[in-house]
Amino acid sequence: MPDTRSLFTRRRPLHAAALPVLLVAMTAQGGTAAGARPAEQPSGDVPRLVGVWDGSPRSRPINGPDMPWTPDNFPVLNERALAYQEAFDEALAQKYDCVPATPPALQYDPYMMEVVQWPDRVLFRYEKDDVLRTVWLDGRQPTVHDYGIQGFSVGRYEDGALLVETTHYVFDITGFDDYNGIPSSQLKRVRERYWRDGEALKVTVTVEDPLFLREPASYTTQWLPAPDGYRLQPYECDPEDARRPIKFMVPKYR
Repeated sequence: MPDTRSLFTRRRPLHAAALPVLLVAMTAQGGTAAGARPAEQPSGDVPRLVGVWDGSPRSRPINGPDMPWTPDNFPVLNERALAYQEAFDEALAQKYDCVPATPPALQYDPYMMEVVQWPDRVLFRYEKDDVLRTVWLDGRQPTVHDYGIQGFSVGRYEDGALLVETTHYVFDITGFDDYNGIPSSQLKRVRERYWRDGEALKVTVTVEDPLFLREPASYTTQWLPAPDGYRLQPYECDPEDARRPIKFMVPKYR
C-alpha cells in the first residue's frame, strides 16, 4: 500500500540514464534487451493491454483502511493471522526500508502502470516502487530458485482475457496488506484476470494463503488510459527519507 507522500515528493523527470536500468532488469528476468521486438498488436481472443494506465483516484477510490477490502469482501483471517495482526507495529512495515509492495496490494496502489505484450511474456511496469513484473507465456514453470518478494508469474490468454498465476513468494510481514497488518507466506498464490471493458483495463485479483486465510479473498478494480504522452516517473525511494516517518510514530512496544 502506498506512502502517499511519494505522490507529491518523488516526481522527477525521467532521464535517459533510467533506460539502462530497465533493460538490465528485463534481462535479469530472462529478457532479451538487445534486439528484442515487441509483439504485434493482439487480435482475436488476445486482449490489447499495451499502454500506460492510470490507477489514480480518477480511476477508482483512493486507498484507505477499507480499500480495496470492504466489509463485504474483507479477508477471513485464521487465528495465526489474527495474532500477527494484533502484534503488528506500523514501524515494522517494510515500505519504511524501501521494500517494494507486492500483490495483492500492488495492483491497487494509486499510481500509473505500463503494460507491454511480447510473444512469450507480458511485462507489467509499476510506477510505485519501480517494480517490474514478468508474466511468462511460454509454458515455463518455476524452480526452487525462483522464490522472491514478487514471486514467479505464468500466464495465458483465454476468452479475451489474460490469466496470470503467481506462486513462489517469500514470507512477508506485510505481504498481504500493510494497512491492516496482514502478512503472507510462501504458500501465497495470486490469480489475476485482466480484460478490456471499453476504454478501461480491468482486473480481478484473487489471493489464497492457507497459512493465514480461511478462504480466498478477491477484489476487482480498473485503470483508465493515462494522458497522451505520459511516461512513468522513477519512484527513487531514498532509504533515509523513507524511514523519517518512524521518528514520529508512537511505538506499540517499549
